[in-house]
Amino acid sequence: MTDLRIEPYEIPAADLGPENPLPVFRGPDENGGQGVDDSVPQEDRRYMGWRTAFRVLPYRMQDNYNRKKKPRAFRAAVLENEYLRATFLPELGGRLASLVWKPEERELLDRNPVFQPANLALRNAWFSGGIEWNAGGMPGHHYLTCSPVFAARATSPGDGPVLRIYEWERVKCFPWQIDFHLPPRSPFLFAHVRLINPHDHEIAMYWWTNMAVEEKPGARVLFPADTAIGFCDSGLGLVQLPMVRGHDASYAANVPFAQEMFSRIAETQRRWVTCLDEHGRGLLETSTDLLRGRKLFCWGMNSGGRRWQEFLSEPGRAYIEIQAGLARTQLECLPMPARTTWAWTEAFGLLEADPAKVHSTNWSEAWHEADAKIEALLPRARIEALHAQFEETAQQAPLEIMHRGSGWGALERKRARLHGEPDPMPASTPYNEEDLSNEQEPWLTLLEAGAIHESDPAEDPGPPMVQPEWRALLEAALHEGRGGHWRSWHHLGIMRLEAADADGAREAWEHSIRLRPSGWALRNLAVLAKRAGGKQAERDYLCRAWETGPKIAPLAVEYANVLVAAKDYEALGVLIESLPEDMRGNERIRIISAQAALDRGQFDEVEQLFDHEFATNREGEVTLTDLWFAVHEKRLAAKENLPIDEAFRRRVRKEFPPPRSIDFRMVSEVNE
Repeated sequence: MTDLRIEPYEIPAADLGPENPLPVFRGPDENGGQGVDDSVPQEDRRYMGWRTAFRVLPYRMQDNYNRKKKPRAFRAAVLENEYLRATFLPELGGRLASLVWKPEERELLDRNPVFQPANLALRNAWFSGGIEWNAGGMPGHHYLTCSPVFAARATSPGDGPVLRIYEWERVKCFPWQIDFHLPPRSPFLFAHVRLINPHDHEIAMYWWTNMAVEEKPGARVLFPADTAIGFCDSGLGLVQLPMVRGHDASYAANVPFAQEMFSRIAETQRRWVTCLDEHGRGLLETSTDLLRGRKLFCWGMNSGGRRWQEFLSEPGRAYIEIQAGLARTQLECLPMPARTTWAWTEAFGLLEADPAKVHSTNWSEAWHEADAKIEALLPRARIEALHAQFEETAQQAPLEIMHRGSGWGALERKRARLHGEPDPMPASTPYNEEDLSNEQEPWLTLLEAGAIHESDPAEDPGPPMVQPEWRALLEAALHEGRGGHWRSWHHLGIMRLEAADADGAREAWEHSIRLRPSGWALRNLAVLAKRAGGKQAERDYLCRAWETGPKIAPLAVEYANVLVAAKDYEALGVLIESLPEDMRGNERIRIISAQAALDRGQFDEVEQLFDHEFATNREGEVTLTDLWFAVHEKRLAAKENLPIDEAFRRRVRKEFPPPRSIDFRMVSEVNE
């Protein structure tokens, strides 16, 4: 018997805070640079870097969270049978927070006991634990990982209720859905994924399923390959499994540094990944063949890696990630043809294998043992047959909406209908008028009334839209004399710059300012000035933006960064003194103030920074430890009258280790 229900899921949770209203624009190049040495075969490099450059609009950044956790009851969708209990969080991207093997009440995943955002996702905010579904979009933790998605009840003949999560992806404009099946008495949870390209043109597609499992001494990650692409001494190159830089990297507890490995599974080999404890037991993931890639990520055993682990959860807790993706690596997107649907099925459950064999020093023997046990437990032919069965269910409309996501899919469906275009949404992912909210109001008004309403520049102009079809609508409205006010021209400038039309964007924002000055358009002109290398022009625009308002924390941070870069500490001091107390306490403002104090030789003021716990440290960011070492370098150099050269810096790093609370260096012991 399988049951699907909604129930509270209460954990201590930090406040996510409001979205940042300042747009973050894409760069001029769609492709990302990837340094790969010649050991990686050419066929594995074909799409590395292809259309992987950072891109986030029309989404806004989520960077206003804190670390003050209070009890919060999330709405959870629970799918349960005799063997498994799966708990999903539709308010947080549909994350599978927990998967319990009921006969032993054994948690198969790393279930994070708290919700604590940190700066690791495309929109900044991300949290660890469970299984994350990185849908479509761009490489990285996806846009909706800390946002709501739709959850619906469907049904599969003979299998009972099915949980469906789905949303409309706004960057590349396509619908995606995942149907979760847990047939009666099944020891496996199945995820049937569908990605749909509704366009007449190709899109660059990306997907990775990220599974967090507990990091345990003696636990080993296996996948069915003898080589991998990983970061070795020469950079990104080919490694012979399981050894990486002299360590057996299949045991995360052996690795002193943050490490990721992308396995090179043969085309004919069944795809899977597992993490098995010292008894040969642990989580298994396997799939149909479309999901090609498998990966291991661990934080490493150095001080920075340990700090990240507790920073994302609680002291004493640690996890690693085993992952499955469309491409061989996460450094690439794949070309998805026009009017195409890609679908696959994944299975998650408990694997039990001979511990002596899976922990053998012979790598091939270890993974072949797991491979044989997987085939006996869930034959490859069986999952292929289930995939075909699930595909039939996936095309049917759901029976009930259990949780609502955003209104953007409903808005796009309405636009397509009013313009006589094919419905981009299948029947399986309904988006209805009742999904529309205040976020969609300016664009719904443009669609129905032919113009965007004017608003007060002191208020947020609303979420942007960069889809070409909406740009054409706004351009036409302005050309025909409708809605010719500051707000329309402000949004048009955003659309133009995101379409790589910098001159058009400048024209739009300058026109917006002539109609009615706003800090929004002035700030965006500062972005253009920065791109053109005009430091003084950037500063002037930000100064005018700040004076014009609205005076919001993200704008204060950008302006303060420019002032400290120019070493204009007098102007910086005036700015900071003018800020309200809560904004003056913004952690990025505090870091900027400390950087200025360091340059002025006010070391005591800098050291006050290290008593504070910061929420928004970026993965790979070493700002805090750099400040720590710089203070000690300057103090010691002055005391001993010595020059600060490389040898002196190495001495300081050895004699003045940073406090654990600020040490987020992921490769510190390797580099020093």
